[in-house]
Amino acid sequence: MIKYFTIPPSQTIAKYVRTFWVLEGTLAQDQIYTHRTMADGSAELFFHYDGIFDELLPNDKTESSIASGISGPSEKFNRFCIRKNFGMFGVYLYPFALPHFFKIPASSLSNEMPDLETLLGQAGKELEEKIMLAKDNCSRVQLMTSFFEERLAHNNCTHTHLFDAIHYIIQNKGTTKVEELATLNFLSVRQFERNFKSFAGFSPKLYSRIIRFQSAINQYGNKNRTLTQIAYDCGYYDQSHFIHDFKEFSGYHPQQYFSGNAEGVEWRDT
Repeated sequence: MIKYFTIPPSQTIAKYVRTFWVLEGTLAQDQIYTHRTMADGSAELFFHYDGIFDELLPNDKTESSIASGISGPSEKFNRFCIRKNFGMFGVYLYPFALPHFFKIPASSLSNEMPDLETLLGQAGKELEEKIMLAKDNCSRVQLMTSFFEERLAHNNCTHTHLFDAIHYIIQNKGTTKVEELATLNFLSVRQFERNFKSFAGFSPKLYSRIIRFQSAINQYGNKNRTLTQIAYDCGYYDQSHFIHDFKEFSGYHPQQYFSGNAEGVEWRDT
């Protein structure tokens, strides 16, 4: 049995934290659960508090994943598997939270997944230990909220118009033109693109494609829309464009994914 749920952040950190999430699984004997992460315009802190997944590599080999870490904005998919009961706690972050909380540009973590100690040193090691030893997920939310609030209190990074631009792209499902965003921010297209990448991890064009793809996969389970309707609802000009991006960012043909029989979708069915 796979269980997934989210916990909303407090108002003090909601500008940077999209949600907290929990993924837990109780597996039958000899059962293997395979999970697939897909292209995403946001970043995630994650902690394995029960069991650790193995990463499935393209050459059919596996290697142990890390106990805790951060997954930066990504334009690719990855596959993981586990053969025993597991529990994960995560924090879904807007990409501009990376320079704000960790003082590193989002572009430095694009398609990367460093462990927490590498990212934060001793502070990361201590945070990992606290999260692992917490009595429940409500306690983990409180620990992470305090961690972020403390960082906000000691960080001089101020809100910029690029935060609003990223929010704008997400709210409009990646359909906004780069020229419009540059104009709204009183910048040339070149200046906007350079500054945007530092806070979002990718160029505005690629970031918008990823957000458009994310808006499409979030239609999973909507039986009232055909694939063609989902494609047009999410701003794709034609079906071939939709299929191309979907396969690039997920590894699936959209028909396979929305059938409910694709690998690693069990968490969406909970």
